Amino acid sequence: MTEAETMRLAQEAIDYQFQNEELLNAALTHASVANTRLESNERLEFLGDAVLGMVVCEELYRSYGEHLEGDLTKIKSVVVSRQVCAEIAHSLGVSDLLYLGKGMRDRNGVPSSLKAAVFESLIAAIYLDGGMEPAREFILQHIRPHISRVAKSETQQNYKSYLQQYAQKNLSATPQYEALDEQGPDHSKCFEVCVTIGDRRFHSAWGTSKKEAEQKAALRALQEIGIEVVTDDEELQGQAVGDYDSSIDDSTD
Repeated sequence: MTEAETMRLAQEAIDYQFQNEELLNAALTHASVANTRLESNERLEFLGDAVLGMVVCEELYRSYGEHLEGDLTKIKSVVVSRQVCAEIAHSLGVSDLLYLGKGMRDRNGVPSSLKAAVFESLIAAIYLDGGMEPAREFILQHIRPHISRVAKSETQQNYKSYLQQYAQKNLSATPQYEALDEQGPDHSKCFEVCVTIGDRRFHSAWGTSKKEAEQKAALRALQEIGIEVVTDDEELQGQAVGDYDSSIDDSTD
């Protein structure tokens, strides 16, 4: 494939036309074929990583006002990870356009670390060629689905944190958890917990540990408040006390 063909295919893949194609060429040049490392995409990767991080942080700040700093940090760390960047590069097909030395491709093709690097390098190349706006558009077009997926996963994994953020912001109160009951033998106990916010007490939930029961109680409170929380775990949806009592009776017969 000629350099001109590579430039054309790369620009079609990322839906951006370069004014300075030398930047695109540099973004696709791995150190294994560059005359010097300064002529490879390593410096662009460094800059692209910073631009990616800034754009993702701004998007999280603007779109997830219910999340605290710690939760935003967790989401960001996943979204800008090597794995996600590699997935995007692979889906775009740009990793196949990399200029690589012999032996750089393994049995599965281009290693994920190189795929991630070319995505960040392309971000920097677009930024240097056209400025922040086209770079932001390019990033968000491909990163938003991952942000949504990771944010939803974080919410599902920590209902207590989400409920606390909601209650403090919207109800000016902090959820309080109360252990109501425990049943079963010492090696297999089940715990009943309820949550109270202000003067409102929500339905209790059972769990095989106090931590699990608190998470389920928080989930039930979110649902009773009317906040839509999606989870594929039917058990984690929360169970009525009577339902869980029957399962305990069956297990201890």
